[in-house]
Amino acid sequence: MGARPYADGPSAIHSHMTNTLNAPIEAFDYVYPLRVVCYEIRKNSGGSGRFAGGDGIIREIETFVDSHVTLLTERRRFPPYGLSGGGPGSLGENLIIKGKNVQTLSGKGKTILQKGD
Repeated sequence: MGARPYADGPSAIHSHMTNTLNAPIEAFDYVYPLRVVCYEIRKNSGGSGRFAGGDGIIREIETFVDSHVTLLTERRRFPPYGLSGGGPGSLGENLIIKGKNVQTLSGKGKTILQKGD
């Protein structure tokens, strides 16, 4: 979420009426055949300025079965803009890691993952 007039923006949250759902790891474990390998704040991704925007999240998720995945993400081509002289935030990215191969996905679309991706 963006900076406020008096403070940095909050990091790693579901912001307003957007598609930024931040489901807890336990929800993935309970409902899906997935393992959360990494879940951390993406340091310094909120941009520069007197008050920085909140930092985003890095989530690395491994699938235990072949899976259909749908992505509905933003800020993959155009970074979040800064206001009042502040710099833009970092672009987001969606990656599939298959062994040693890394594939970049667009912000919106669907794909099929294989067990272990």
